[in-house]
Amino acid sequence: MKYINKIQSPADVKRLALEEMNELAVEMRTLLIEKLSRHGGHCGPNLGMVEATIAMHYVFDSPEDKIVFDVSHQSYAHKMLTGRAGAFLSEERYDDVSGYTEPSESEHDNFVIGHTSTSVSLAGGLAKGRDLVGGKHNVIAVIGDGSLSGGEALEGLDWAAELGTNFIIVVNDNQMSIAENHGGLYGNLEELRHSGGTCANNLFRAMGLDYIYVDKGNDIPSLIEAFVKVKDIDHPIVVHINTLKGKGYAPAEADKERWHWSGPFDIATGELKHVSAAENYDELTATHLLKLMKNDPAVCAITAGTPGIWAWTPERRNEAGPQFVDVGIAEEHAVALASGIAKAGGKPVFGVCSSFVQRAYDQVSQDLCINDSPATILVLWGSLSTMTDVTHLCHFDIPLLSNIPNLVYLAPTNREEYLAMLDWSIGYREHPVAIRVPVGLTVPARRPVPTDYSCLNRYEVVSRGKDVAVLALGNFFTLGEKVCAVLREKGIDATLVNPRYITGVDTALMESLKSDHRVVVTLEDGAVEGGFGEKIARHFGSSDMKVLCYGARKEFVDRYVLADFLVANRLREDLVAEDVMKTIGQM
Repeated sequence: MKYINKIQSPADVKRLALEEMNELAVEMRTLLIEKLSRHGGHCGPNLGMVEATIAMHYVFDSPEDKIVFDVSHQSYAHKMLTGRAGAFLSEERYDDVSGYTEPSESEHDNFVIGHTSTSVSLAGGLAKGRDLVGGKHNVIAVIGDGSLSGGEALEGLDWAAELGTNFIIVVNDNQMSIAENHGGLYGNLEELRHSGGTCANNLFRAMGLDYIYVDKGNDIPSLIEAFVKVKDIDHPIVVHINTLKGKGYAPAEADKERWHWSGPFDIATGELKHVSAAENYDELTATHLLKLMKNDPAVCAITAGTPGIWAWTPERRNEAGPQFVDVGIAEEHAVALASGIAKAGGKPVFGVCSSFVQRAYDQVSQDLCINDSPATILVLWGSLSTMTDVTHLCHFDIPLLSNIPNLVYLAPTNREEYLAMLDWSIGYREHPVAIRVPVGLTVPARRPVPTDYSCLNRYEVVSRGKDVAVLALGNFFTLGEKVCAVLREKGIDATLVNPRYITGVDTALMESLKSDHRVVVTLEDGAVEGGFGEKIARHFGSSDMKVLCYGARKEFVDRYVLADFLVANRLREDLVAEDVMKTIGQM
């Protein structure tokens, strides 16, 4: 590596000749592919942004000039050029940096960012703050075309012209979101590309912004020329660059959706290194819904730009036809759309990652639940064990959703229970229903599963004992079984309960426990504060019943080791049993 080893800061980039920058780009792309093949991560976004990142750091003066990356899943090249190349050169150091911008790593990163459509607003704030305190530096927002479909991006663009001072918005147009783009504005981006940026119909100019177009968005001289033109500009401007997602790695160029993000893979073949043929809940969901669609034209699946997280492959989407709707990266619109479809008699099912449902809280509350629209929301990957990046934590959906009136939030514990709840929710017309889809490989039922959940908030008593009751919610039902087994070894025949309903308390069952139980344990695979367990604790508040609530502490944690994290929160069967025995001994 002739050049990357010499790059300690953007100042070193500025010393390179054009030919050297082109060689640097080759080195960086090689390192990216090598790291991604071993470690996994965002492939397409980073491979396509190498030249633009080199050009930005050649022209602008970071960290004095502020660069804000939307989502920041395309910031690997930026990290290489800002003193963090070691995290890409040595496998032992791969985890020295996060997959997103992180100010604790470098002064060149301005925000912790992992969700989409935010950069224009965040950078707009930096520009406004600069003006308020008399600064003179450049502020640059980098945003992909896929992110433009998000409401916050459009709100930021709509306001940007009013700033009236230096503000540079780099639109990285690779003609892709995570999957293909959806929405009317992409027709205009296509017009702009085909016309070389000269067509009369221009989304950005319509919002009062100045505009220039760079057709060769992976050509360093063209990019430098454009960035030099806009550096120190005295008004807001969009620099629209046409790039190739996945550039430099043939499999990623050929199948952009598959290579948006990838686990470790074989470089020569592109084949994943770790693939399980066993059924998981994502695959189960897509195949089951597709069967339902064939028998009922009213059933409709909705995604907000993330079809892959619940296994809606291009083939399945084509098979579903108009019964599959991708609204682009627009969770707020997806929820309101589902409410409207349900009110019109349709049967919408909106699948959304736990981390991303946060983006639509107001719509879940206002557009869906106040109107009591009978739509189904599938909350995917909700668990402490899925994503561990601080921006993508799936810990908070239970406190977020379970306290909204009218919403029925269910937590299945096995394959058959999940399918039964899904089928029931699609036909249920009284309230909106959310289901916390189990994570990982499917687990078959070992006990009968009901098909009707209309009698709300009735828990399942799996085994009846005395002294201690363990309420094990959803993904943590297995943990509950293990806790009961440890307690049995200690002479305690505990009651095991599958609550099923996150949003309500089975008051009759809870009252019945008072006669022969002294301790109630709640286990939930998420944040404990504001969650399911606290509902149970509140029910017993005026009684002598002791309630031990287990879940994750309320905190932002980043890239934790799951086993250590669970121990730190005492989420292991021996630790829970130990606490129970201490509590009983104190009574």
